[in-house]
This record gives sequence, C-alpha cells and structure tokens, in this order.
Amino acid sequence: MLQNIGIPGLILIIMLALIIFGPSKLPEIGRAFGSTLREFRQSTKGLMDDNHEKEKE
Repeated sequence: MLQNIGIPGLILIIMLALIIFGPSKLPEIGRAFGSTLREFRQSTKGLMDDNHEKEKE
C-alpha cells in the first residue's frame, strides 16, 4: 500500500501534516508513533518466539 506513494505523494503528506498539526506538534507525534511501532514489534517478536518454542516441544 505505502510502496506506491512515491516522492510527490510523500511531500504532499508531509505538507498536510505541517498544515494540520503545525511544526511544534510534529516531533511529539513522531515520538509517539515511533514508540507505538517499537512496542508493536516487540509484542510481535514475543509472539513469534512463543510460537517457535511450542513447535519445538
């Protein structure tokens, strides 16, 4: 889905984010998104590890 955006689409999304949230809010939003993504990856990795352990038994 996001692979087909391209450079013009990415620039448009960034411009819309600047207009909607303003430059002062973007770092906060980026940090929140990053921490959410990190948490999701850790949870997914934990589930995969549990699944591999069950298969070995």
